[in-house]
Amino acid sequence: MRKNKNKKKKAIFFLVIIPLIIILLLFGWFLTIVFEGEKPLVAIEPLPEFLSGGQKFTLKISDAKRGLKKVQIITNQEGRKTTLLAKKFPFEGFLNRGGVRIYEQEVFVDPAELKLSQGRVDLRVSVWDYSRRGGGDGNMAVGEHKMIVDTIPPAVRSVSRMHNVNKGGSGLVIYQTSSDTEQSGVYVDELFFPGFPVDAKSQEGIHACYFALPYFSGLNPSIYLWAKDKAGNHSRTTFYHHIRKKRFRRERINITDRFLKRVLPYFSFYPLSSEDSDIKKYLKINNDLRTDSHQTFYKLREDTTPNRLWEGPFLRMKNAATMSRFADQRLYYYKGKKVDEQVHLGIDLASLANSPVQAANNGRVVFAERNGIYGLAVVLDHGQGVATLYAHLNAAKVTVNQEVQKGDIIGHTGQSGLAGGDHLHFGLMVNGVAVNPIEWWDGHWINDNISKKLALLGE
Repeated sequence: MRKNKNKKKKAIFFLVIIPLIIILLLFGWFLTIVFEGEKPLVAIEPLPEFLSGGQKFTLKISDAKRGLKKVQIITNQEGRKTTLLAKKFPFEGFLNRGGVRIYEQEVFVDPAELKLSQGRVDLRVSVWDYSRRGGGDGNMAVGEHKMIVDTIPPAVRSVSRMHNVNKGGSGLVIYQTSSDTEQSGVYVDELFFPGFPVDAKSQEGIHACYFALPYFSGLNPSIYLWAKDKAGNHSRTTFYHHIRKKRFRRERINITDRFLKRVLPYFSFYPLSSEDSDIKKYLKINNDLRTDSHQTFYKLREDTTPNRLWEGPFLRMKNAATMSRFADQRLYYYKGKKVDEQVHLGIDLASLANSPVQAANNGRVVFAERNGIYGLAVVLDHGQGVATLYAHLNAAKVTVNQEVQKGDIIGHTGQSGLAGGDHLHFGLMVNGVAVNPIEWWDGHWINDNISKKLALLGE
């Protein structure tokens, strides 16, 4: 009897209890899936601090479990809400296995079209999934980004009046910007010259900008003041300027085999083909390495102090004869045939061999090493984008970041680099652009074009 009863209990267990357990487990699994609590993922790109114009946003949402149910994107400015996107996703298949799990959408926000006022606006993304949580509404995720609507460009105006600029020369403009300005300066065609704040006794937002009119400028270059605020709004305005035309010399340079034999060994560091003739090696140096050398000097414009360090006219090398002038068009001849053309971006000064070289004005050393065709060179930063170059040196007596005073000995002349003889190549750069140094040696030019303008500010 007992054996039969035990067999009957076992039968009931297998026929009733186990299926019931399985059903309960399946029901629990079903509830776990249907009522899962994982929220959808929300990502918005980009996340700008300011909204100055039409901006495209990319929305990326996903829900790996129950799938996406709906999404809503709105802007909210002081309680005034505008719906940019409202989308529902279909429920497809058992447990929504065929539903949307990943969704990406671009949304365009235009302050003018939405009639947004200046000030804060919130971009809010709300996403729901097909979970039965939340009373059947599903899990909800929210992505929110706060921005400042700023569509008003900064103000900029010229304070100084007269701006007479020589082709290949320099200019200074004093101008004023509104307080929201982040960056400003002068454009000369495609070249940008940054302005620097100066302390003015009576006005705020005053800047000084030294700019160059390159020797290669056309007849009517575009010259204007430009300003940009933190929101990216920018404005431009012209200012009175008069351009003085200037013609530059043409200079013939005869290259001899003797000269090539002397200078080429200096450039053993530069990759040259041993199969090329000496003249081909020279032309590669005179072109490709020249370009690299100029780029090295141009990049130094980034290492300038925002304060003016120099005072008065710049010094010219003592007892030195002018051998080559600024912007000379050099025509290179080899065995009676023209083989190259280059422009000389400085003034060559020659005195006795190994002559001392003085700092042309107060400044800070930003370069003191060899640089391609210029050989051993020193560059002094005089502040606000103004720099001087001393090249072909035999020795440098200064180091980078050293402060120097006008007249300090910074090196000695030599014939390093592509020099034809012992001399100093003296250059002056405004924001990395070579200009005619003669102006900066001239006390009258300094007074008329710079000092009088700075005097208006109490400089």
